[in-house]
Amino acid sequence: MPVSKVLVVDDSAADLVHIRQILEDAGYLTLTATSGREAVATAQSQRPDLIFLDIIMQEMDGFEACRRLAKDDATKDIPVVFVTSKNQKADKVWAQMQGARAFITKPCSQEDILGQVTALQ
Repeated sequence: MPVSKVLVVDDSAADLVHIRQILEDAGYLTLTATSGREAVATAQSQRPDLIFLDIIMQEMDGFEACRRLAKDDATKDIPVVFVTSKNQKADKVWAQMQGARAFITKPCSQEDILGQVTALQ
């Protein structure tokens, strides 16, 4: 599936801007959200082709958002890539169990982000 629209979800303004800029510079339409709850609502209404999702957020964490996206017929096929400072093996295993397709550890580079876009097309 070609990727043209990407949702970036992070409650850190600096990380959100960093990832959004990488994607926009590469020509992708980028949507943003700052909580898991907002991510689920945006994914349902805007149907992005790919979601980059932080784990540690207020309101609803990334794990819960990923579970909700995976259970919803409208969003279950959208690939989710976690982008987080959590880097333990248990975090990666748990992320996969929630439905994530990939896991990037912060700080992330342009190569990390665009590499996942390419891998999931």
